[in-house]
Amino acid sequence: MKRLFFILSLFILTACSQKAPTSTSAILLNEEPTTTTSDVVDQKTTTPTLFIHGYAGGPSSFGHLIKRMEENNVATKEMTLTITSDGEIQAEGELTGEATNPMIQVLFQDNESHEWNQAEWLRAALAYLKETFGVEKVNLVGHSMGGVSSLRYLGTYGEDATLPQVEKFSAIGAPFNDFVATSQTLDDLLRNGPTEYSARYQDYQAMMPTMPTFAVQLIAGQLSEMDLSDGTVPLSSALSVYALLKEHHLPISYTIISTNAQHSQLHENTEVDQLLQTFLWNE
Repeated sequence: MKRLFFILSLFILTACSQKAPTSTSAILLNEEPTTTTSDVVDQKTTTPTLFIHGYAGGPSSFGHLIKRMEENNVATKEMTLTITSDGEIQAEGELTGEATNPMIQVLFQDNESHEWNQAEWLRAALAYLKETFGVEKVNLVGHSMGGVSSLRYLGTYGEDATLPQVEKFSAIGAPFNDFVATSQTLDDLLRNGPTEYSARYQDYQAMMPTMPTFAVQLIAGQLSEMDLSDGTVPLSSALSVYALLKEHHLPISYTIISTNAQHSQLHENTEVDQLLQTFLWNE
């Protein structure tokens, strides 16, 4: 009898220790499997990936993430491009032309300028890579304003045949609909887009006819089931362009980060490392 009581008690304790499932009404993750930074990159390429910081960002914004990628033998940092306010390029390092998954950190000297200037400066950076190293294809990774400026660049200059073609674009915590927080469900947002439009979002709508073809990854942060934001950018803004770009027939995926999801910590999150590795170098 005592033995039966012990077994029943152990069963109850074990069952109670299991985590309750997360409510999909608040958090909805994409169902695509992810790999870890310890996974082997099957085939490295010569295509450079540019990392673009957010508003008021600097070398540390993507510095630690880039270092982690190097330490895990995923990719190699080969250059830093600092772009002055008048669009001049100050380059440190050079592209080797070897299949190392080369990474390039992009720094804006005026790191508090608006997205229109940053789009122009990105154009200058890509023109420099084309003219100096003959680069034909690149990937873009932008955090926050860096994602906003990258998409504005793609809508403005993405079809310019004199510039490198963008193959993949990853946006991390980017306020594509400014800081508008819509009250709609996530399902409705992903299916139909936002119910309220900022001027920035309307610009993206107007750019759709000139938007080139590229793969898109959206990464958004959500602090809790009550706080549908990363503390700075609303979830509905970070994912606002999903329906718009999907309607344009771009291959697109999204992931909502719910652990260590604070806005300025997203590029310090190893889950984000894993998502980037899969999207950029394992697909």
